[in-house]
Parts: sequence; structure tokens; C-alpha cells
Amino acid sequence: MAHKVNTHSPPLVVDLDGTLTPTDTLLESILLQIKASPFTLFLFPFWLLLGRAHFKRKIANNITLPAELLPYNQELLNYLKQQKRIGRKLILATAAHESIASKVSAHLKIFDQVLSTNLNVNLKGKNKLSAIRNAVGNDFSYAGDSPADLPIWESAKTAIFVNLKNKHKDQLSESVIIEREFHIPGPTLVAWIKAIRLHQWTKNILLFIPLLTSFSFIDAEKSASAIIGFLAFSLLASGTYIFNDLWDISSDRQHPTKNNRPFASAQLSIISGIILAATLVTAGIVTGSYLSSDFTLVLILYLALTSLYSFFIKESFLFDAFTLSILYTMRIIAGAVAIGVDTSPWLLTFSLFIFFSLALVKRCSELKSIQDTDREQIIGRSYCTKDLGAIFTLGVGTAISSVIIFGLFILSDNTQERYQSPHLLWLAVLGLCYWLSLIWIKTAHGEMNDDPLIFVFSNIRSLITIILIAAILIISHFSSIGDLV
Repeated sequence: MAHKVNTHSPPLVVDLDGTLTPTDTLLESILLQIKASPFTLFLFPFWLLLGRAHFKRKIANNITLPAELLPYNQELLNYLKQQKRIGRKLILATAAHESIASKVSAHLKIFDQVLSTNLNVNLKGKNKLSAIRNAVGNDFSYAGDSPADLPIWESAKTAIFVNLKNKHKDQLSESVIIEREFHIPGPTLVAWIKAIRLHQWTKNILLFIPLLTSFSFIDAEKSASAIIGFLAFSLLASGTYIFNDLWDISSDRQHPTKNNRPFASAQLSIISGIILAATLVTAGIVTGSYLSSDFTLVLILYLALTSLYSFFIKESFLFDAFTLSILYTMRIIAGAVAIGVDTSPWLLTFSLFIFFSLALVKRCSELKSIQDTDREQIIGRSYCTKDLGAIFTLGVGTAISSVIIFGLFILSDNTQERYQSPHLLWLAVLGLCYWLSLIWIKTAHGEMNDDPLIFVFSNIRSLITIILIAAILIISHFSSIGDLV
């Protein structure tokens, strides 16, 4: 049971990582360091040889962790502000580097003093206790979350626990007065599902396109292979999404909707994300290896390209959209490899154009969303609002090009021989025109989801159109229906 604080409350010493903020500022700093200069990753072991304090200093010298973007434990922060108002002295004591601690203090404007890691001392455990005693003596309260802080609580007058396990609280129950307890909600199933982006698995339906266009869906073995390929690709893609979210934590926190992502909001820890991402990628490759070595190679190539996209390409003007079109096309190639059929050059060309157009839909929708704000540029991208007209025109142009490619495919000798009623395919062209027009009109009105492929499968008119196009392909292949002319 919590006890009330005496009228003359002792100075309150507050930890940072895991207490005032649910995130780990060192891990976030490391990610920023790798993002700024990937090759410094190989220097980390040498920096660590000189001690953790030296390692933190090297990281801090190279990057700036924006304190204003960090997620904070609002319940604890409100309590600290209330204590500040009644005149209680507040001290921030953290193992984080002094540059980070000072920025947090400057941002929150509630701390009277800051104790932190410097060049000589890594302020953790006994070092932190010694620094606290030097600052305020033995009369202090301590707010923390880690078992490493047990010696500090044992020396404190009162204790504030943040998500401390019961077994550790039991150790302290007789030696310290519990002032308050705060609980940061732990990881939830919803957060994990959001992290792996289960809804994004709909994109991997593209793996079934070769099964449809080769009309092999009546072959049970090939259908089973396509399903295994879908699962393998989905697992791999989920792993890459997590790596991407970890990579983009800082920029996501500046985004109006992405700031609620599990890692940006610290609902999930960085270390758990790294473990889960590695597990999913491994599971995807292992699952894919059951199909063939060629399919595994496609998975590895996809992993390599999507990693390049996340780390380098995504901030490149237009080149990011080209890369996205290739990544989507690779899903179709993977589907063909999974079931052992050749990929039509017509299909690949059509895919590159239509997915380039859809990638530009995404950029246009993002630009539309910031038109009425103070921002002129998409966060983490090279696009600004003055590009909207040109990007829109280019996107519509490539959409029209994809329709033309489809028309040329219908007129090709191979199609005329392969389909029993090739003239019916022109109905699919009309459906495609309607579908692309719907998407681009929605984009022009600012009604498009950030991810157009999610819109594709969630909008009823879009979904019906796609189903009708697929039905036309099947009917025109298997049924001989006389010319309409």
C-alpha cells in the first residue's frame, strides 16, 4: 500500500530510461548513429573496449537525440509537475549520457539538477547512488524501474516504482516507504499485430497472380506451393517492416499518424523488435526453402532490396517509387517461381508501370495531407508540396501507360492463340480504366489512404472491380464466346 509523503518531502531523484520514458535512449541513439553512418557499426566493439561511458560519449558526440520527440510516462510526469508546484526539489539521475539528460531536462523544465553519465563515470547502480549522495546526502526519494537500482532504493527515504516486478518490491517492502507506484502498460497482442503489420499481408496476394494468369489454380500441388510461398513472403515482409519501423523511429514520431506505431510510441521495446524481426525473417527464409532454392534466392534478393530501400533509397526523389514498383513486381516473380511457371514479359512490364503509378498515389496522398499544414515537405522524404502537380501528372500518365500495355497484350499473337475468347479481355481493360480512375480521383480529393493497396482491398467498389477483372480473365481463357461484333 502506498504511503503519503511527509510535509517536508525529501528531494525526488528520477531515473530516465524505463521510468520517465518507456524507451531506451542508448538503443535509440545507437540506431541514429547507424542510420547516420552505417560503417561506424564496426567501430562499436573498439569504443566499448574503453568502457561504457566512453561508448556513450562517442555516440553522443555524433548524433542528437531529440528530447522533444521522446515518449514520456505521462502519469509519472504529471505527478512530478505536481510535486514541483508544491516546491519539491527534483533531480534527474540517469545512466544516459549527459548530452541526452541535459536535453530532456531543458525540454521538461522541471528538474533542479541533472546527474548523468559523463566521460569518466557510467552513472548506473552504485555509481548513481554515490552521485546522488554527493548531491543531496542520504535524505532523498527515488523513482526508478530497474533491479539495478535496488541499492539506491534501500538507501532512499521513500520509493517510487515504475513497473517493478513483485519479487523486487518484496525485497524492499521492509526497508523503504513506498511513496507511489506507476504502471506503464506492457506489450499487448494488438501492438504485436500492428508491429508485424498483419494487414499488409494483403499485398502478398500478388504472389497468386501467376497462379491466376497461368490458370494453374486447378492444380492442387501448385496451389499449395503458392500458399507456402505466400506464407514465406509474408513472414519475411513482416520482419522487414519491423526493421523499417525501428529505423524510422525518430521520423515516425514527427508524423501525425505514424507516431502511434508500436515502436515509435514505445509500446514495444527496441530490443524485442530486433529479436522479433530477426525471427520472422529467418522463419520466412526457412519456410521458403521448402519450395526451392530459386524461391529462396528471390526472398533473399527481396530482403536485400527492401533493406536498401529502408536504409538509403526511401529518401530519394522518384527513385523510391521506382524501387517500390520493383519490390511489388518481385512478389509476382516470387509467385511464378513458387509454382514453377515462366513469367510473362507482358505481365512484368504491366506490373512495373501500374505499381509505379500506385507508388506515386502514395506520395500524392501524403502531399495532399500536408497541404493545409505548416509543413512543405513529407517527413523523411524528398517530396514537397510544390511537386504535387508534377507527381500527380506523372502518376496518371503511368496509369494510362499500364492500360495501353494491357491493350497491346490483348492484341499480341500469343494472347490471341492462348485465350479462347480474347475479345472479352477488352472488358477487363474497361474495368482497369475504371479502377485506376477511381484511385486517382480519390487521391485528387484527398480521400486516399496512405497505402493505396490497403484501399484496393478495403474499398468495396475497388474490390468488386478486381474480382470482375479476374473473372473476365478466367472466362475469356476457358470459354469460347463468339465475337460481339
